[in-house]
Amino acid sequence: MQVSYANEVKIYNLSAGKSLPEWLTDRKKRQLQKNDLDIRQRIELIQDLEMPSVSSTIEATPDGSAIYVTGAYKPRVRCYELSNLSLKFERGLDLEVVKTKVLSDDYSKVVFLQVDRHIEFHNQAGIYYRTRIPKFGRDMSYHTPSCDMYIVGASSQIYRLNLELGRFMTPFQTDALELNCCELNPEHHLFTCGTTGGMVECWDPRTKKRAGILDCALNKHVKQMNINDIPAVTSLKYQNALHFGVGTSTGHVLLYDLRSSQPLLVKDHNYDLPIKSLHFQQEENLVLSMDSKILRLWNQHTGKAYTAIEPGVPLTALTVYPKSGLIFIANEAPKVLVYFLPSIGTAPKWCSFLDNLTEELEENKTETVYDDYKFVTRRELDDLGLTHLIGSKMLRAYMHGFFLDIRLYHKAKALTEPFAYENYKKEKVRAVIEKNRASRVKIGKLPKVNKDLARKLMENEEKIPTSTAKLSKEEEKASGLLKDKRFESMFTDPNFQIDRESSEYHLINPLVSKLDRVKAKKERQRQMVQKQFEPVKEDLLEGRASEESSSEDSEEDEKRMRVELKKAHRKIRERNKNTEEEVEEEKLVADEKTNKRKPDNKPRFYQIKEGDDILSKRKKKNKKTLSERLASNESQPQVQTGIPKGHMEMTFTFKNDDKETSEKDKAKMHHLERKKIRRTAHEITRTFKNKPKDRFLVDCPGECCKEAATPAHMSCRFILRPVRGLSSTLPKVNNFFSQRNIVILGGAGMPNLSSKRLRIVDIFSLVCGRSCAHVLTTARCSTVYSFVRATMGN
Repeated sequence: MQVSYANEVKIYNLSAGKSLPEWLTDRKKRQLQKNDLDIRQRIELIQDLEMPSVSSTIEATPDGSAIYVTGAYKPRVRCYELSNLSLKFERGLDLEVVKTKVLSDDYSKVVFLQVDRHIEFHNQAGIYYRTRIPKFGRDMSYHTPSCDMYIVGASSQIYRLNLELGRFMTPFQTDALELNCCELNPEHHLFTCGTTGGMVECWDPRTKKRAGILDCALNKHVKQMNINDIPAVTSLKYQNALHFGVGTSTGHVLLYDLRSSQPLLVKDHNYDLPIKSLHFQQEENLVLSMDSKILRLWNQHTGKAYTAIEPGVPLTALTVYPKSGLIFIANEAPKVLVYFLPSIGTAPKWCSFLDNLTEELEENKTETVYDDYKFVTRRELDDLGLTHLIGSKMLRAYMHGFFLDIRLYHKAKALTEPFAYENYKKEKVRAVIEKNRASRVKIGKLPKVNKDLARKLMENEEKIPTSTAKLSKEEEKASGLLKDKRFESMFTDPNFQIDRESSEYHLINPLVSKLDRVKAKKERQRQMVQKQFEPVKEDLLEGRASEESSSEDSEEDEKRMRVELKKAHRKIRERNKNTEEEVEEEKLVADEKTNKRKPDNKPRFYQIKEGDDILSKRKKKNKKTLSERLASNESQPQVQTGIPKGHMEMTFTFKNDDKETSEKDKAKMHHLERKKIRRTAHEITRTFKNKPKDRFLVDCPGECCKEAATPAHMSCRFILRPVRGLSSTLPKVNNFFSQRNIVILGGAGMPNLSSKRLRIVDIFSLVCGRSCAHVLTTARCSTVYSFVRATMGN
């Protein structure tokens, strides 16, 4: 698959790549596909969509389920089933096909106009009927209401073959010598044919009379084109009930309205080749006009070029799959060309994978301009001082300029502008700096009116690209208020200022009003604390001076603290900063759900600032007016305890239930009785082995017993497992245990341990009755002795 860009429009060539000859064996084909990279990477949209040498016509069925392709050599027709993307059947023909027409909605009925005046009718089984016309045919159309087949050709008559009666009807007699093409309007069934003299004749199938004649050769637009010969009409196509297009033999396309004799628009292909096919793309208002060299797409209203496809082989027929961007082109080459333009339509449902395939399997990009040449105008050539090369092989004339070898261009540029490279480097550096500036954090200016609302809307807009969570529909709509011109006055007109003190605001936003009160209350408390107190440092609370603590810290601790502080600052910068209102709102919602406030883990200590006097503050408070004192007491709780007049207060306690206490006493007595009649376990434990001697036992220091909450009747001790060859290899360890009255014995069955690189933790281990480990560390030896506790009382 190849991707080309013509006029900034992506064109996917789905038939690009090498094709394998038919006479190759399957083994040879597999070998070529394995070794040749181009064959392996090719994409076949429809399997074997090709002909032995050339393809002459291509036609899709009205229901879009199949496509017919005719070609040579030998003459044949192939039907491809699009749902399976493969060939359905193939039939051989006696002669080459000039025109193909599908009569039914599916592939079951089709008719072929051949080069020797024969007309063949095919059905599902094969050839159904074959007949001849008096003159060589060039085009045909089928009128569905009357079942008439109209055939035009090298004659002045329009032959009519009625397929219901199976006989020729009286032909229409025209004023032309020969006819080239014909077309039926799908809306009102007006039959139109084009002549070799540049005339378009319209016939009414109902009255069997001519409805009108349009002269396309002698109008003023054709005279302005400086054409010596009379242009013949070579193609016709209706867009709707009123508008249609006419293609001429001189490479011009004229768009007409049936109500006017003057063309709406004239488009020149600039190749002087006859127009072979026309097609209207309704969705994008485009016209597709094709001659034997190029397929052009242009706007039907302005004539502006949209894009163009130039395969490099002679083109014969065009078919655009309905309501899609898929184009089939028959040509004088084995492969049928298939192009996909996503800009003019989506992929059909039978090849919906094209939308993803074109993006994922894009192999190479084909530019429309040569990479080894530089296009320069005449003025640029004068600036380079290379005008003397005009007419030589160094310059290739093209349109309004020349193609120049890129190496020669760079050399001439370096001579004429020696500082061009320095300017180029400066421009690149400036572009990089501008790119980095664009990535910086931009601080948006808040409007003068409704600043809080604008700030909240800006934060919602920032959440869209950064956060993975999707915003609700209301938040998405609200985020567009700043850009919408309809709501521009909300942030510029003071009349739209939100009044937070109004009763309507409190009724509509009760939660926001409560948050504002909580926020104002905490702000007053914080200001009051800052005025009267100053925070006490933690090192002063512990009774140590900050200078002493700093002197005790080592340099390693300071480095570690610096690293931790840098990490903490980095995390704070990366974290999304929430506003104080959001924090207060989250706390308030959490408090309402749990109705419990978590107390601070660490208490805060404050001391009175120097120069502050509590009595003076009380005097100032007493001097305030009643309204000022009420305003300052808003932070105080409004609920007061007390007994008003005419009321009384009483307290009482509930009595214990006698039945419940009696049941508890009975259970306690039963437990004591069972404890008295408990039997001893002497008969069971008398068969146990004797306890080890005292010299093999080490008293537990008590830490493990305290941690494990061992019962008092159990004696926790350590039992040593014998290890072989210890006294000669580790004298320090032996002395350490001999001082504690521990005898180390060698025992059989122990693994051979390395004497020089042996760790104490690998030597001493204890048998654990409760699967509980305890680690002891001695001051004399830095090695950690790993012990496992064993309870001897069980």
